[in-house]
Amino acid sequence: MDWKTGLVQPQSSVMLPSVTMKLQVSMLLVAWFAVLGCVQAEFFTSIGHMTDLIYAEKDLVQSLKEYILMEEAKLSKIKSWADKMEALTSKSAADPEGYLAHPVNAYKLVKRLNTDWPALEDLVLQDSAAGFIANLSVQRQFFPTDEDETGAAKALMRLQDTYKLDSDTISKGELPGTKYQAVMSADDCFGMGRLAYNEGDYYHTVLWMEQVLKQLDAGEEAITTKAQVLDYLSYAVFQLGDLHRALELTRRLLSLDPSHERAGGNLRYFERLLEEEREKMVSNQTEAELTTQEGIYERPTDYLPERDIYESLCRGEGVKLTPRRQKRLFCRYHHGNRTPQLLIAPFKEEDEWDSPHIVRYYDVMSDEEINRIKEIAKPKLARATVRDPKTGILTVASYRVSKSSWLEEDDDPVVARVNRRMQHITGLTVKTAELLQVANYGMGGQYEPHFDFSRNDEQDVFKHLGTGNRVATFLNYMSDVEAGGATVFPDLGAAIWPKKGTAVFWYNLLRSGEGDYRTRHAACPVLVGCKWVSNKWFHERGQEFLRPCGSTEVD
Repeated sequence: MDWKTGLVQPQSSVMLPSVTMKLQVSMLLVAWFAVLGCVQAEFFTSIGHMTDLIYAEKDLVQSLKEYILMEEAKLSKIKSWADKMEALTSKSAADPEGYLAHPVNAYKLVKRLNTDWPALEDLVLQDSAAGFIANLSVQRQFFPTDEDETGAAKALMRLQDTYKLDSDTISKGELPGTKYQAVMSADDCFGMGRLAYNEGDYYHTVLWMEQVLKQLDAGEEAITTKAQVLDYLSYAVFQLGDLHRALELTRRLLSLDPSHERAGGNLRYFERLLEEEREKMVSNQTEAELTTQEGIYERPTDYLPERDIYESLCRGEGVKLTPRRQKRLFCRYHHGNRTPQLLIAPFKEEDEWDSPHIVRYYDVMSDEEINRIKEIAKPKLARATVRDPKTGILTVASYRVSKSSWLEEDDDPVVARVNRRMQHITGLTVKTAELLQVANYGMGGQYEPHFDFSRNDEQDVFKHLGTGNRVATFLNYMSDVEAGGATVFPDLGAAIWPKKGTAVFWYNLLRSGEGDYRTRHAACPVLVGCKWVSNKWFHERGQEFLRPCGSTEVD
């Protein structure tokens, strides 16, 4: 209850099905959910790690089927015994004295009650689920947590916003580049809306609760009732400032459930507010009425000033690659300033942007090298972190959803080989560069606009390395992405799409050593696919003669 207004909101806990439903919770399910709560993980941040869940679930299904077969065999024996006893007792009960007059029948009755029925009791009490529960306990390390479910739901909402997808499109699974069909039930959509509600996100609460109503109105069978949906929806639209629609939805709720106590109180509260509003000559009254008619609500603004530009570039909109600029972009063979290794086999180089100069190299990594690097990186993957600009401390952040690992040359010869190749291509030394970072993006995986270099107003985050600032970035694409996942530069209006085996390169610092703020970039959310990248950050020290300083601040 909102003690300031008297308005009663739906409980944020899980809504139970109708009381008319018979809840039969077995000890097996209790054990299942007990195990679910034992593990701490962040599977949603890495599709690579989520693939393990597929095999874990497959193994559990097989184990469950074995348990069912054992239960069916046990029930078959019990049924056979019951049928046998039914035939015998119907005969003996018809003439008890006559039946027991035969001494063998008398003996067998005593024997059955003393030996056979206790044996049946043992059979009934036999725990056929022990093997399944044991397997479940072994597999529990693979189980996601509440944090994973929340992260996965927020990922769907992020994709919904970034790529301007309506809830119906997502519910029907109509996404570009999808290989498999996947649909969401009304109960699935209700879960999305309830999670958004629990997070105080009333914008997405409305979007998903409206989708639930749409599917229920179409006749879909579900545990979720229209009354439950209207309860959440009416409160959410009220929080978005739509009093007229909140009143309308509450009346609809009461028409379905006249005894709904919370709705009755809210209806009186809404009516009182509406009456007060009518008594005032408020200029925005017409505007409120229009909002009610349309039922469309503005997405709340957030902390990212370039949100609209960033997301439009992710959709392939607003790219400023004009015909004039395109004429300045070329393809060529690159031999790395006549590096001996590249004179024999130069790389194909393509200009992606003219200023700052961003280039793409083709066939940088073979499929075999990519597979090997993924293989040695996967066990080391951990939630990617960002450095707090004020404290310099590494921490996880919602605007970076991926897992990463750092590979040393001693880990495998392929790492050393790839490092040398990047050195030959760039003409920069890797001696002062950071380790090779491998990243795998999760559901809606992204890294919102950021700089790779350290700014003047930040704590010197690279001071402990003693190698200066990050002078350049070399980014390897180790997978194709069916939809989404572009690397975008909001200040430039540039978008670069992943292509397996290619790499992009740019300088983060001007020749003067000052940061090039135009290189602020982002990794767009992955809509469909599994995105793997690896990158090398080159530092200033050791590059003095390889990339000489400029004579002015803007060189």
